[in-house]
Amino acid sequence: MAGNKSYTIVEYFGGEDGYRCGYCKSQTGNFSRGMWSHTMTVQDYQDLIDRGWRRSGKYVYKPIMQKTCCPQYTIRCHALKFQPSKSHKKILKKMNRFISKGELQKGQEDCAGEPMDSVCEEAGPQELRKVHLKYTALTGIQKDATEFPSTTEVQKEAADATPTGSQTSQNDPVSVLAGTTTSAAPKPGNGADPSRPPCRKAKELRKERRLQKEQMRQNGDGVSSTVSPTQPTPSQNNQSKTLEEFISESLPENSAHCLEFKRFLCDSPLEAEYAPDGPEVGYGSFHQQYWLDGRIVAVGVIDILPTCVSSVYLYYHPDFNSLSLGSYSALREIAFTKQLQKQSPKLSYYYLGFYIHSCPKMRYKGQYRPSDLLCPETYVWVSIERCIPLLDNSRYARLNQDPDLGDARAVRDLGRALVLYRRTVMPYAAYSRKRKGSSDEMEVQQYASLVGQDCAERILLYRS
Repeated sequence: MAGNKSYTIVEYFGGEDGYRCGYCKSQTGNFSRGMWSHTMTVQDYQDLIDRGWRRSGKYVYKPIMQKTCCPQYTIRCHALKFQPSKSHKKILKKMNRFISKGELQKGQEDCAGEPMDSVCEEAGPQELRKVHLKYTALTGIQKDATEFPSTTEVQKEAADATPTGSQTSQNDPVSVLAGTTTSAAPKPGNGADPSRPPCRKAKELRKERRLQKEQMRQNGDGVSSTVSPTQPTPSQNNQSKTLEEFISESLPENSAHCLEFKRFLCDSPLEAEYAPDGPEVGYGSFHQQYWLDGRIVAVGVIDILPTCVSSVYLYYHPDFNSLSLGSYSALREIAFTKQLQKQSPKLSYYYLGFYIHSCPKMRYKGQYRPSDLLCPETYVWVSIERCIPLLDNSRYARLNQDPDLGDARAVRDLGRALVLYRRTVMPYAAYSRKRKGSSDEMEVQQYASLVGQDCAERILLYRS
């Protein structure tokens, strides 16, 4: 960063011509501004994505929201508050079933299984890049190979299905798989099983609880000596699992497959950085590799930034489409964000790229809740629940409804924007004096308004 002589260096390209849209397939309806990043600090990129920018390799672009055919809103998930939905649990169970039993249903693909962001060919000029898998041992949470822990679906369903205070047959396969112990089933006509407590009406249980509370109050010591404790209710036994519980449970020893999870550094314009209050692995860009029985089946690219983990894109083997690897990797990355937050308290968000409400196939990102969308005019975050009605009415919307609120980081003084000219760093005011008669003031003004005053005063705009 500028304070320690580490700079971001960019070349601004502008962008006036429309090009093909990968979402609605319009040939000329996609509009965005772009710049090439020679090098970039993680703080500068954090600030840029919080103003609607996004990187594809070293090309950093920002949609022209009021003009483009499919407006793209930056979306972030509150990782610490995230709880998997029913569809997310289904994906986790499907993966667990595949790992433990080898069941793979080909041809059945979830809409939610879309990758976070594939390499965006429509964004603009891009660098042709190779993926370098650097087998470098990393410290802390980045182990060379960590066996993926999981659980079978039948065990989870059996635990949820275990009855409380009702009769269960010994021959019931659910109770056998769950490991429950039951007495022999009574023969027909013999009446209730004497080894089990009698069924009781809910009204009686409520009355007993009231009496127990009253007696505890009278005893004064908070403990009743005469009323026996009631059996735990089903809600106490069947509390929903967290994302970490789904991931951290053990696989059976005789699992059909072995899924390994590896992380390695990858090439990126982001400079690797370390901070005393940051995560052990540092900040920067990383590959996350998914190995199945010694074979690589998917690679996710993420950026670890000061306040978030940002999903860049995922690519995976087409034979495993039915496993919804896009959504599965997102769930793993949310869990990873929670893990990093324990080391760096301010790192608490998971960025899913762009949310495109006008493209039904891309709405799945809104299922990772609680989440916010970035207002394209005020650059403040608005909960997605408040945004959906606005986007149902119009493809483009000012998401923040406060009419008096503006862009707090709008350009106030163009002269203070930094320029790299002839290997010398100077404010734009000094550059403009050196280049009298230069016609690039409008372009610099546009660039500065898009990145905001703070970034304009830190990022070096390269001028030849």
